[in-house]
Amino acid sequence: MKLGDISVSYVEILRKAMLALDSNPQLILQQFGLNDITMASPDARISIPRFMRLGFASIQYSQKPWLGLEMGIQTSATNLGVAGLMALSASDLKMACKSICHYELLSSYNTRGQSAFYMSEGFGIAQFYSISPYNSFNLFVVDSVLSGWYSLVQWLTGRDDCIEAMCFEFDEPEYSHVYNTYFDCEVRFSQPYNAVIIKPHALNYKVLHGCASTYELLKRQADADLEKVRMGLNFSEKVARVITPLLNGSTPTLDQIAEQLNMAPWTVRRKLVSEGVTFQQVLNDTRRGLAVSYVKDTAFTLGEIAYLLGFGSPTAFQRAFKRWTGVAPGSYRHDTSDHAT
Repeated sequence: MKLGDISVSYVEILRKAMLALDSNPQLILQQFGLNDITMASPDARISIPRFMRLGFASIQYSQKPWLGLEMGIQTSATNLGVAGLMALSASDLKMACKSICHYELLSSYNTRGQSAFYMSEGFGIAQFYSISPYNSFNLFVVDSVLSGWYSLVQWLTGRDDCIEAMCFEFDEPEYSHVYNTYFDCEVRFSQPYNAVIIKPHALNYKVLHGCASTYELLKRQADADLEKVRMGLNFSEKVARVITPLLNGSTPTLDQIAEQLNMAPWTVRRKLVSEGVTFQQVLNDTRRGLAVSYVKDTAFTLGEIAYLLGFGSPTAFQRAFKRWTGVAPGSYRHDTSDHAT
């Protein structure tokens, strides 16, 4: 199982940010096999682990650990694909934020979870899910998404009084002094989630370029595309997608999965049996696929991976990994370490 992938339009954002920070991105892009033809393809995707390595390499090259914050400044509605175009034509800011999060799947898929927009005590919460724990490979991803949302909110409304606070799940980084140059609001670290907190009155601000007929036209196509994505999955794949975000620190049960699917447990069991698998098999296959991806494609420690997959201890994870692949995870990571780009 892959950890997820995103549109190459996000690579275009990175490219623009590098140029804005006086660093030529061409050499880095070439190392990762990204050329003008690939960057111009509407169907081209890059895996999340590969994108994280690309960002890490770009930060090392530019010596600008706040590259992700600059990426946010360089983000435009068109970089978010159909979701961005819907936000651009939405009637008000609340509708725009809902569109960006709800249709995120069309340009970005993360097996661990997805973005969401909801209300809390009158505030609008645009929440971004990131693969954690945090390290030098994924801090910039959170920076870029939240900074991008911040910039889009201002650009869509033409107002600079929309944001109450920027919340970051990770601890204050070494370059924390730079955040105040990008955000004219309170910045909070070590928060329970990554989010842009929007002021209650700002949710009703009109989008400058809103157009109801265009929004409905785009929504019709976006809903059809979402349905295609979902219908392309068999039931066991749908179960696997529900299992994955629930693995953190514990092993999800059939009852928990059934609740997420809004089904009775016996219905989930019956539908899986009709496809020739059991719930336990889907759980094991999901863990195995993620384990291989984490060990091969990320810099997470074995202890962190054990937690992400719901194992009680690193030892239990190492035993399972060796049973699945025939080799210990440390050896597997060493043997595949030359896959880099």
